[in-house]
Amino acid sequence: MIDFSHVTKTYSGDTVLDDIDFSVSPGEFVVITGKSGVGKTTLGRLLIRDLLPTKGKIIIDGEDLSKIKPKNIPPLRRKIGFIFQDYKIIPDKTVGENIALSLEIGGYSPKKISDKINRLLDMVGIPGKENLFPVQLSGGEIQRAAIARAIAADPPILFADEPTGNLDKETSIEIFNLLKKINSDGTTVIMATHDVTLIDLSSARRIMLEKGKIISDSESHSTKPKTKNK
Repeated sequence: MIDFSHVTKTYSGDTVLDDIDFSVSPGEFVVITGKSGVGKTTLGRLLIRDLLPTKGKIIIDGEDLSKIKPKNIPPLRRKIGFIFQDYKIIPDKTVGENIALSLEIGGYSPKKISDKINRLLDMVGIPGKENLFPVQLSGGEIQRAAIARAIAADPPILFADEPTGNLDKETSIEIFNLLKKINSDGTTVIMATHDVTLIDLSSARRIMLEKGKIISDSESHSTKPKTKNK
């Protein structure tokens, strides 16, 4: 369970998020919508404790993020895969090397890492690209590689920050469908987007932000959420 309880975040007196209050159940797919600058990225950074709220609490699985000791922040972040709008792929490493990083941190053996990379690349639709560098890939392929990296260690939560912001319409729909597939396998997915195409396609729960506030929350679920066994 993820719980944002009356969360406010200010920067130098500027309020970016204002009294944000919502919960996400395990296995849900939640779309956070709103124009650029309404606080969607800030919400994601709060979730991985890259930022602390000015007011309120953020609780994941009963743990208050504001009270986590520094040594426990890396384990928290391993629970949350993060897909960045600008990819954050390391340019001088191959696709396989980028994905391997989180697996090496997780203590996987070289053989398991190799097998996992092959399975992940097949799943995200870019099989056989493990030895290519990011510059050799299209934008959509780089985003697929970034998704593979984000889910490599099987995090129960995935936050996608404008994952289609730099992609054409067709590729955006493909990436969105990939995220839906990941969710159907049991991962809780929170996607921040202002992409109208994706918003219109989605039957997921939608939370709309405006000027840092939640102005609507559909809370509509077509199926019972699935929980990933860990």
